[in-house]
Amino acid sequence: MSGLVLAAGAGARRGEPKALAHDGAWLRQAVELLLVGGCARVVVVLGASADEARELVPPDERVDTVVAADWADGLGASLRTGLAHASGDAVVVTLVDLPGTPVAVVGRVAAGAGRDTLRQAVFDGRPGHPVVVGADHWAALAATLGGDRGARPYLVAHGVEEVECIDLHHGEDVDGPPLTPPPPTPPAGA
Repeated sequence: MSGLVLAAGAGARRGEPKALAHDGAWLRQAVELLLVGGCARVVVVLGASADEARELVPPDERVDTVVAADWADGLGASLRTGLAHASGDAVVVTLVDLPGTPVAVVGRVAAGAGRDTLRQAVFDGRPGHPVVVGADHWAALAATLGGDRGARPYLVAHGVEEVECIDLHHGEDVDGPPLTPPPPTPPAGA
């Protein structure tokens, strides 16, 4: 089983590519999540600020980076690039903007995955990540991807197994602007 970290976007709502968030901490967490979660190999798909982001990817022989040349077209383009570099019987797909996702979520969704698996974490019924896609689906899924259209239509059309994970995590991504510290408190009497 391999893993994909989709980290190509420009992060327009944040004002910086999410791969660069917190000096690459989110990127490192996503890679570690998949490695500890059982992926023998992880492919990080980069796009915006790819050269800078590549320097933040943990140095590990099990981790490769690829650049989605058409990353600006949207999530579908990044996923298509990642699927072209996946290996093994199945791939576990996650996003860079899901910091704090527990390894238990990956373990639950990926348990027993094989070539025909289509499985998605849901959080109180809301679809999220990770998503596990068996190798038998890679070519057909890639053919449906384009722009910001991700895997969800294919997953639904092909009977994705939804795995409830709300007891493990909230599943929310981080889309807003970077948090800034509050201004310093003025000294008493000022």
